[in-house]
Amino acid sequence: MKITVLDGYGMNPGDMSWSPLEQLGQLTVYDRTAPSEILSRAAGSEALLTNKTVLTAETLRSLPDLKYIGVLATGYNVVDIPAARELGIVVTNIPAYSTDSVAQMVFAHLLAITVRAEHYTAENRRGRWSENPDFCYWDSPLHELAGKTFGIVGLGNIGQAVSRIALAFGMKVKAYTSKSPDSLPAGVSKAGLDELFATSDIVSLHCPLTDSTRHMVDARRLAGMKPTAILINTGRGPLIDEHALAEALDSGSIHAAGLDVLSTEPPAADNPLLKARNCFITPHLGWATREARERLMQIAADNLRAYIAGTPRNNVAR
Repeated sequence: MKITVLDGYGMNPGDMSWSPLEQLGQLTVYDRTAPSEILSRAAGSEALLTNKTVLTAETLRSLPDLKYIGVLATGYNVVDIPAARELGIVVTNIPAYSTDSVAQMVFAHLLAITVRAEHYTAENRRGRWSENPDFCYWDSPLHELAGKTFGIVGLGNIGQAVSRIALAFGMKVKAYTSKSPDSLPAGVSKAGLDELFATSDIVSLHCPLTDSTRHMVDARRLAGMKPTAILINTGRGPLIDEHALAEALDSGSIHAAGLDVLSTEPPAADNPLLKARNCFITPHLGWATREARERLMQIAADNLRAYIAGTPRNNVAR
């Protein structure tokens, strides 16, 4: 079987082995593939693996040998699913491989904002502690998480993992979710969306991006938050109206934001959040711990192996 990876660099920039997939056929890996290169590189492949390279209906119809597409991510909107279904192409995704890594990133941002370890490390290197007459040095208040109210928007795998960590910190956790109150994890209460934003000290976004959730965090909702509130987004960038958030941060309407995703990635140089007050941004790497990427590689191989055996799993084009 000819297997082609169209954009392998994102998940494996060279620090892992491709052996789980190499065992399954003739593997060719490209770091990145431009739209104009897809057909020539994919020609003759029975299996294509893609992370962000878009496979349109026109592309799929131009690849008669293609029988399997493995999306190297949980989301699979890079593939025209109706066209794949029509052509009988199996399309699989990688569910729940980065749950713990993304939940960890939520609290990396939260602790960066409330404890500011990186700031004080830099201050030490500038000699501020050495020059200080007191045994300790700090130039702005630190904050405990215990006793704070942590609001979670979306209580799927990642939202639930975040809730467990928040509870371990001694926080009060409420969630906006379609789950019934009696099915919520112990210690988590249900709240309406506006109530959650208005009463939470921290709001963390973990819902899917849909027409109804796009820009759910808008100027009105931001204005209803506490001035001491912290907004965390490790989900999807377009959940937030970025201009409204930049204005809320710069005006002091909310205290801070920790973001691992933006509406356009990589961001334009004039994205207002890049220079907004108290806006902490990481470059969409919450999913990218070594452990999560190894898990992704193994699940991708398991998905392809199951297809070869005639028992496809994680098939999103059924």
